[in-house]
Amino acid sequence: MLPLLAIVGPTAAGKSKIGVDLAVTLNGEVISGDSMQVYRHLDIGTAKIKPEEMKGIPHHLIDIKEPTEQFSVAEFQKLAQEKIEEIAARGRLPVLVGGTGLYIQSVIDNYNFEEQQGPSALRKELYALAAAEGNEKLHQRLALVDPVAAWKIHQNDLKRIVRALEYYHLTGRPISANREGLDRSAMRKYNAAMIGLSMERSRLYEAIDKRVDGMMEEGLLEEVRAVLKMGYPPDAPALKGLGYSQLIAYLRGDLSLKEAVELIKRDTRRFAKRQLTWFRRDPRICWFYTDAYAKKEDLLTEILAIVGRTIRINVE
Repeated sequence: MLPLLAIVGPTAAGKSKIGVDLAVTLNGEVISGDSMQVYRHLDIGTAKIKPEEMKGIPHHLIDIKEPTEQFSVAEFQKLAQEKIEEIAARGRLPVLVGGTGLYIQSVIDNYNFEEQQGPSALRKELYALAAAEGNEKLHQRLALVDPVAAWKIHQNDLKRIVRALEYYHLTGRPISANREGLDRSAMRKYNAAMIGLSMERSRLYEAIDKRVDGMMEEGLLEEVRAVLKMGYPPDAPALKGLGYSQLIAYLRGDLSLKEAVELIKRDTRRFAKRQLTWFRRDPRICWFYTDAYAKKEDLLTEILAIVGRTIRINVE
């Protein structure tokens, strides 16, 4: 299996910079695991890493979509897996960095997204519920209608949970009654080390508030105005993201600027809480609190020790 390093965690925890430092040490290249950084023109509000912060490390899956384009987890998985293979073929370590839990997990656990004419409304609803509240919520729903399937399917195997629920909805019968329904999930493709970065909750929230203030000082409002001036509609998929939707409401006159900024902070804190809830369910993630280290070098040393043991690469 190909080696893979994943750096995950909530927003404002320092993933991007740590990811670069690790890539420098490990001869790696970074793949963004952020569902918003794929969009062009949206730099400040998505906290894209600046060219001077990349330290010469190639970054992938950033600025690949127009703000009006949809971007699905299945498309992300396909693109990310292609990049992982390309990077590994160059003899370098793929470093997947991001906080979009479902996107990261689709790669790590090699979800099998079936090629169909299009996902049913129910399937869309189920994946959306998983993204918002976690796999466990769907697993609990499955246990109510098909306890046998729930017992056999791990709560992190989202594809099979969704398939079982959809089967029950369409047929009225539990998928466990169908011997073909519980086939083995796809084999995992990567020998992955998963590193989680976070902070003590109050410090994380302080960091989020400070980041939002910094975005406003850097020109987030001007960025929103510029994107709208380019002709992109206010309801474009990318403009529904944190920071953009609230400032568009301000520009419409629905909020004062102060109210819009406070909403961005509040909604980002809530988003970080959901991110933590998602990632905390995965026992494979080794967590580090970045605010507990006086020197970044000490944090990197401990992370490198874990990575070296997990994917058996030379970290010296």
